[in-house]
Parts: sequence; C-alpha cells; structure tokens
Amino acid sequence: MSSNRVTAIALFVVFVGAGYAVTAVTSIRVGAAMIRQPSSAIAMFREAPAFRNGAECAADGGGGGGRVDIAMTLDANYLRGTMAAVFSILQHTACPESVTFHFLTAERGGDDGRLAAALRATFPFLDLRVYRFNPSRVRGRISRSVRQELDQPLNYARVYLADTLPRGVRRVTYLDSDVIVVDDIRTLASVDLGGHAVAAPEYCHANFRNYFTDAFWSHRELNGTFAGRRPCYFNTGVMVMDVDKWRAGGYTRRVEEWMAVQKRRRIYHLGSLPPFLLVLAGDIRAVDHRWNQHGLGGDNVEGRCRGLHPGPISLLHWSGKGKPWLRLDARRPCAVDYLWAPYDLYRHSSPVIEEW
Repeated sequence: MSSNRVTAIALFVVFVGAGYAVTAVTSIRVGAAMIRQPSSAIAMFREAPAFRNGAECAADGGGGGGRVDIAMTLDANYLRGTMAAVFSILQHTACPESVTFHFLTAERGGDDGRLAAALRATFPFLDLRVYRFNPSRVRGRISRSVRQELDQPLNYARVYLADTLPRGVRRVTYLDSDVIVVDDIRTLASVDLGGHAVAAPEYCHANFRNYFTDAFWSHRELNGTFAGRRPCYFNTGVMVMDVDKWRAGGYTRRVEEWMAVQKRRRIYHLGSLPPFLLVLAGDIRAVDHRWNQHGLGGDNVEGRCRGLHPGPISLLHWSGKGKPWLRLDARRPCAVDYLWAPYDLYRHSSPVIEEW
C-alpha cells in the first residue's frame, strides 16, 4: 500500500458549526499513522460550573424580581456563540437558578435533538426548554437580503415568539446568539415597559431613511405608516417583550403583512429587522444604550473591525458579518473579540496521532 494513501475507517461526519465541530468520527488512517478524532460534538464544549442563587434570591427561586425568561435561537452555525452567551448570563446574574431559557430550533427532534443534548451536557443544571420552529412557516415569506445569513428562516423565529412560548410566560427577553452579557440580566428583564409591547435600546441619531429603499420613501401610502410616530432605529437582537400585549396587538400578523409587501415591491434590504421597524419604530419603550453595545461584528458586507462606543456597557453584541469565534480561529481577531474569548467554552483539542 502506498504510504500517501489515505484510508478512512468508520468515518461519519456531521458539521455542527462553521468548521469546528464533528460528530461520531472515530479514526482516519494516513499511511502507518492513525489519527483519532473526537467522537462527539458534545465533547467539543467544556462543562460549565454549576451556578447557584445568591442570598438575595428567594428560596423558591423566584426572588429578586421573580423568574426571568430568556428566549434565543439554537442553530448549528451559532452554537458556539450560544454557549458563550448563556455562560455570560449565568456568570453575571445574582440569581442564575431563577433564569429559564427557551430555545427555538429548526432542527428536527427539537428537545430531543443533538443541539439540545449539547446544551444540556455543557450546562447540566440549566433550566431550559427547546421548541421546534418549522422553517416552512416563514420560508415563503422571506425576501432575499444583503447577506445570506439574514435570509435563514430561524432568523425570523423571533416574530413567532408569542405563538411558540407557553401561556405561563408573560414577559420574555429575546437575545441573539452573538451577545455577551456583563451585567445582571434581571435589570434588563425587569425594565418598565410603560404599556408598550416591546422595550429595547433605540438610536434616534441613526439615519432611519437608510433602512428602506427609495421605492418605499417615494410611496406616500407606504411611508405613511410612520404618521404620528417618531421612528428610530432599534436592534431586534436585544429586546424585552410583553407576550400578552404582543398577542393582543396582533403584532405577528402585522409583521407578516409587511413581509408580504416586500415580496411584491422591494422596500428594504435587511432581513427580519425592517418589518419590525415598520410596525414598532417610534412605539417601543426605550432602554439605556448600555444594554446593546451593537455593531461589533462590523457591517453586513465586509465585517470590518469596530471599536466600542463610549459609555458604560452591560451587553456586547457582535451584530454584523464578523463573528468573534470565527475571527479568533482564523487568527485575525479584532480587539473587541478578546472581550468575548473568556466566555468561550469550546474545547480546543488537536487530534491524537498514533503510529500503527
């Protein structure tokens, strides 16, 4: 047998992330050497320590403002980011046992799937629920945007939170998977909604016209939707939702209606964000900017490095094309990516090579 011939033995590959996780790969023979690969994607993440409630939390787990419900999506390509986000939340809250996580996934099997299993193996003490989001519910409504990642059905799952979560969840804090929380999440989760369905940091200095096309702004009937409102940009990757008000106000249907308009007439370019703005901009409860230090992933095309905005920080958000785990692995990190690295639970392990 030629020494440079490669023979694969019991090789079965399932990609869990963007080139960094492998499931059920036993070994590969290269000449006289055997390369032993990790046997499970779950093993690619270190187990997090158990986090316990502090003295200020009630014995029933409901102290310090009660239970906190957090919703996130669970996606193979962002699993590493999700792990880091959850770790940061647990590490910085005084009442981690009072936090319940709700994950929406497109993976078949939902709560019994491999992504849920990876979460439970990494956070064995975590109170988590996993719900399957059927991509077919939104696939026909999606219009092509400036970045392929923004066109994935799971990116629209936040629109359907109120339809997915159990009735007992009255208020939920939605977070993207590319965030790190460095403050007590209870502060954000307990913000006074002031009668609004949604609360989020808003940015009225941003050029709001840039989020919609000339076709939209030249159409009086369409842009008239903002009449009586002072619309400002807000990022839907960090928001607190009154689930009952969302249902009562028919917000899911209203967002879907604007998605239908987009299919007929191109009025925006950026995935799931603009229909939220069309329905809610100028009608949300503003939250302190410290709760979304966004844009750390750069723009949506090149993902160039950006620095931090001045002021206090409670949440770091790598919105944009560049993700910290990818830039760190490529050894081309931005300075802000080193703020994400301490929360990375990915197990950096090399294959073990044995001579036969």
